[in-house]
Amino acid sequence: MVSTPLKIGSRGSELALWQARHVATLIGSVSGILPEIVVIKTTGDIILDRQLSEVGGKGLFVKEIEEALLRHEIDLAVHSMKDVPAFLPPGLTLAATLKREDPRDVFLSTHFPDIKSLPPKARIGTSSLRRQSQIRAFRNDLEFVPLRGNVGTRIRKMQEGVVDAIILAGAGLIRLGHSGNVKEWISPGILLPAIGQGALGLEIRDEDDATGRLVHSLSDEPTHLSVAAERGVLQSLNGGCQVPIAAYAIWKTSRTLSLEGRVLDISGTRLIRAVDTRDIHTIKEAYQMGMDLGDRLIADGAGEILSSILKKNA
Repeated sequence: MVSTPLKIGSRGSELALWQARHVATLIGSVSGILPEIVVIKTTGDIILDRQLSEVGGKGLFVKEIEEALLRHEIDLAVHSMKDVPAFLPPGLTLAATLKREDPRDVFLSTHFPDIKSLPPKARIGTSSLRRQSQIRAFRNDLEFVPLRGNVGTRIRKMQEGVVDAIILAGAGLIRLGHSGNVKEWISPGILLPAIGQGALGLEIRDEDDATGRLVHSLSDEPTHLSVAAERGVLQSLNGGCQVPIAAYAIWKTSRTLSLEGRVLDISGTRLIRAVDTRDIHTIKEAYQMGMDLGDRLIADGAGEILSSILKKNA
């Protein structure tokens, strides 16, 4: 039986709370249960003066929430899947993945319409190595300024002239009603999205069958499978925010999935890319597709790039 009230763990940012409330509304619509939202401050919310690659990467936004889940202080965690590490703690599982919002990155600027129009030495605000490396591969004459904080903070810094432009995940802007600020939806050909970007994952305890049955009805199978394939790449490469890794899966038909993965060096001068297309029916097949693609990337030189970057960060 689902506990009463069902407790949802969430970070305290505007976007995280929107996501938690969205899930609470969906749960209410299918069950009549009105969940309680429990705000949990994560390390990633506290440390804002350094890049994620310097302080531990993806797990910084989920670790404390997962610990609360394991202590039975909450029953369900709502995550942006791009923040979830390759491997979950023992005892936890991703029970559902909601239908994906647009996964592309977006370009915002008060003076320029797109990346191509930026003048040389223009300053782009982003702390993402994935974004920096791929944009450098496209244009190597731009400068990058580390920029952390919530969506509103980053937009304000752009408006104040701290940077000439910022790059953000478009999904967050859509959810918060800021999509009108977008100047350019960046093609995945230029900037392949982060693994899981645009998707919300629901994490529960393995043994909590009642909550598992409840949230299973919210899961979108095409998203669940495509994100699983992307996470297979992440697991194969054992990657995170410390290294420039990207993977993106799209459905060509109702059962045919196309998956692209990229690994770059920090300068963007070396890019390893692999693509695979398969018929996918199960989570196991999706993960295996991603693992195989990751192994191909490693065989083509990605392992050497990743080792070099991690040694520098050590």
